Amino acid sequence: MSESTYLSNIKSPKDLKKLDKKELDVLAQEIRDFLIESISRSGGHLASNLGVVELTIALHRVFNSPHDPIIWDVGHQSYTHKLLTGRGDRFDTLREKDGLSGFTKPCESEHDIFCSGHSGPAISAALGVAEAKLLKKENNFVIAVVGDGSMTGGIVYE
Repeated sequence: MSESTYLSNIKSPKDLKKLDKKELDVLAQEIRDFLIESISRSGGHLASNLGVVELTIALHRVFNSPHDPIIWDVGHQSYTHKLLTGRGDRFDTLREKDGLSGFTKPCESEHDIFCSGHSGPAISAALGVAEAKLLKKENNFVIAVVGDGSMTGGIVYE
């Protein structure tokens, strides 16, 4: 896989805060190129991840993960999230035994606070996390990323 200019230097979301708007645009394209090249070899969810590149960059630039937890409703849309949270060097193990999960997985990273699969639980999980943080008198944002596919299932409305 070709070496990226900006992507190869992202080891945590804090690294995004050092980039200006023009550099973020280049990073977004590098991420897309990386995902297309990588997923064409390993398999995985390509289109859903290409659709959330800028969203994921914006979330990690504005909020402070893991202090401000980001909960993905559709865990297989989290590939950019994985890249921006220091897992790019292991991305070639995506969906392999003992490799990176194709979904968010708390034992994989402190930035994955909730296991999510195909859709539904982010709002209820985020509400539970937010209430727990209030009880502990923590001042955090809790972000639920909800995809349109979740709207066809009932759990998102509970």
